[in-house]
Amino acid sequence: MKQVLFVCAGKAFTRGAFNFLLSMQRDEPLEVLGLFFSPIDIEAMVTVSQLPVLAPFDRLEEEEQQAVTANKAIFAKQCEQYHIRHRVHDNDKQWDKGLLVKESRFADLILLSGELFYADINVRQPNAYLQEALHAAECPVLAVPEDYRQCDHLFIAYDGSKESLFAMKQFSCLFPHFSDLPSEIVYVRDEASDDIPDLEHLKHYTRLHFSSVGFSKLHFKAAHYFANWISERKHVLLVTGSYSRPAFSYIAKHSFAEQVIREHRLPVFIAHA
Repeated sequence: MKQVLFVCAGKAFTRGAFNFLLSMQRDEPLEVLGLFFSPIDIEAMVTVSQLPVLAPFDRLEEEEQQAVTANKAIFAKQCEQYHIRHRVHDNDKQWDKGLLVKESRFADLILLSGELFYADINVRQPNAYLQEALHAAECPVLAVPEDYRQCDHLFIAYDGSKESLFAMKQFSCLFPHFSDLPSEIVYVRDEASDDIPDLEHLKHYTRLHFSSVGFSKLHFKAAHYFANWISERKHVLLVTGSYSRPAFSYIAKHSFAEQVIREHRLPVFIAHA
């Protein structure tokens, strides 16, 4: 049985991530802990901070806690409806990285929205809070778009590093039922050669874990084009290495995973050591 940490931060309930949770429940028993962080209303905080009374602060805090209570109720009701073994964390405060770190240390997977995570602060994702969550997590993270539909194809980022192999291993252990999906190992480098590092070893390993696997080399700069390239694929899931280090090690500025999450097109699995 797997321990899943379902994280919801902000005003909206993350239905895309919950739909993914349902798909997991259909394949194997699991226990899920719902961890909820209250909204952060910057405009309201600025407004009330200019007033010499405490009442506006009290009203703001009450509204934030009401939002958390409502999301907890939706989560519990949905879990009961679909017979998901669950617990609800008693936290009802704003973002606390230390709390996420502690709970993720004792979880197999974090499920969260790659679209709504503190979108009331900044809808451009991954915003500062989501970035911090992705960096700080001590277990793999699956960032799910709100329009999630069941995946029928896997794309696995590979750059020849131990991080990219570790991501495959983590994903295979967490989602063995995905092993029958058509899978594509993708290596991206802007060069003329068609070589893929350690290809024979890679073929042998992946064919032990995936029923149908192909290998592709894309001849362009991943930082510039990969997000657009993969966004054209429908109903796919992307597997990547650690968020703190781009899965394609030669990307200088931004993780391609960050760009894919920003597009809100497909779920992204991010491994963590």
